[in-house]
Amino acid sequence: MDIMIAVQDVCASGQWLTAIILSLCCFLPSCLPAGQTEDYSSVENVVSRQGDTVLLRCYLLDGISKGAWLNRPMSIVSNIADKHEYSLQIQRVDVSDDGQYTCSIQSERNPRPKLLNLIVKVPPKIYDISSDITVNEGSNVSLICTASGKPEPAISWRHITPLAKKYDSGEHLNITGISRDQAGDYECSALNDIASPDTKIVKVTVNFAPTIHDVKNNEVGLGRTALLRCEVFAMPVPTFEWFKGEKRIIKGQGIDIKSLTSRSILTVTNTTEDRYGNYTCIATNKLGTANASLTLLPPNTAPYGSTGNAHVLLACRYLVLALSSFISIY
Repeated sequence: MDIMIAVQDVCASGQWLTAIILSLCCFLPSCLPAGQTEDYSSVENVVSRQGDTVLLRCYLLDGISKGAWLNRPMSIVSNIADKHEYSLQIQRVDVSDDGQYTCSIQSERNPRPKLLNLIVKVPPKIYDISSDITVNEGSNVSLICTASGKPEPAISWRHITPLAKKYDSGEHLNITGISRDQAGDYECSALNDIASPDTKIVKVTVNFAPTIHDVKNNEVGLGRTALLRCEVFAMPVPTFEWFKGEKRIIKGQGIDIKSLTSRSILTVTNTTEDRYGNYTCIATNKLGTANASLTLLPPNTAPYGSTGNAHVLLACRYLVLALSSFISIY
């Protein structure tokens, strides 16, 4: 009666071949004698990682028992030291091998199926992720990262910066009103309990208009070399122009201009009287323009707060001497 229950169970799971073979057991001489019950054990779970070799163990009860695997034909392992072993070996196991296996053991006394459930776990693998993206400051950004694996991997995002800010877990990363400080590389990580996480990077570039954050005036004597420096924050990289009054300055005749990614330096060699005065640095990209004024002065004439303030120091010295004389009188 118990073997009929087993037949019903495997029928319900759709394993028709297993059901047929178990049904035939009732007509074999090795079937259960009257009054005996079948030892129908519970399902044994066997866990393996994709690509590994898995061994589904099964043992014959005695020397005259016979065994049969009722699923797909595979390599049978017969241990020389133990002739009762009738295990099933699957090399390079894959998700298609996942499922239930039945080792049918036929003996004169007790035909009995052993049920094993093979669970094939799969390391995480990111199969789709957003492409690198360029946006303007203040825009909304949406990134997506999808991965496969068994069990299903958990997905998380982090901004690769010294602070390594992490975001809420999930396939989607949404940034509202992105700022220039949020530009950079974003790492998607897919993790389950099988292997190390699979990671991929999305580069987010944030464009913004130039802002000049540092300028360097200069005070230099006649015939000497002067440097005027202009430093800018901007994305994309700006172009630079220099003016003296309304006239644009070009290289040549003692003038040299070198512009790097975020800096432009104007060099004046063999300074003459007509080189003194106010200069303007202009930085431009497709999102806007910024400008700043710089001054080239002869020695001891720079205004307070610039690199040349010798006349202020001299005035202070005279004030100290006057106060000292006044105090000595009284």
